[in-house]
Amino acid sequence: MKTLLVNAMLAAAVVASATTSLGAADGRLKDAATVLTEMAASSDTGIPLSLMAKAKCVVVIPGVKKAALGVGGQYGRGYLVCRNATGWSAPAGVRLEGGSVGVQIGGTDTDVLLIVLNDRGVDRLLASKFTIGADAAVAAGPVGRQASAQTDATMMAEMLAWSHSRGAYVGISLQGSTLREDTSENKELYGSEMTSKAIVKGTHPAPPGAADLMAALAKY
Repeated sequence: MKTLLVNAMLAAAVVASATTSLGAADGRLKDAATVLTEMAASSDTGIPLSLMAKAKCVVVIPGVKKAALGVGGQYGRGYLVCRNATGWSAPAGVRLEGGSVGVQIGGTDTDVLLIVLNDRGVDRLLASKFTIGADAAVAAGPVGRQASAQTDATMMAEMLAWSHSRGAYVGISLQGSTLREDTSENKELYGSEMTSKAIVKGTHPAPPGAADLMAALAKY
C-alpha cells in the first residue's frame, strides 16, 4: 500500500510539473487550431470529414500530458466549441484529467480530439463535470477511409475520440477520464469566470487569439 501511495504521489508530481509548462491561452488556441487542421486534413489517415460535418460540438485538447510510475495520470487543457445558428460558437475552456494503474514508466504528449454526435452528448459536455465511460458513452473514432465500415458500430456513442501522437492518428478510449469546464481559462479569454454553457449557448464573439481555430472549424 505504501509503495502504491508513493508511486501515485510521484506520478501526480510529474503531471503537475508538466502543467506549469503550458503556454498562455493564445498559445493553446493556436495549438488547438493546428491539431484540428492536421487531424482533419489527413483524409486517408485522419478524422473522416463526414463525421466532422455531423458534429454538434468539437473538443480539441492539444498536448495532453501523460506520465506513469506504477500509477499513471494525464492532464490537458483545451477548448470546446458547438454549432449555433450562425456557424460555430466562441471557444470555452475545458480540462481533461484522469488516471490509470499500470506499469509503464515514462511520459508522452498526445493531442486529443472529441466529436459530439447527439444532444445527449451535448448535455453531458455542458455539465460542469462528467466522467467518460460512467456518465457518457465515448467510443474510439474511425480513421480515414475505414470510416464507412466502422461508423455504424460507433454511432451509438455520444462522442467519438481520436488521438495524434508521434505521427499516428488513432481512435482512443478515454474511459475513466474526467472532462470539466475550465473557468480560469474562460476568465483569461473573456474577463470573467464564465461557464462553458454560457459561452457556447450565448452570443459572445470569439477572442482574437481564436481566429485560426475558428477558420479551421469553418473549413473542416
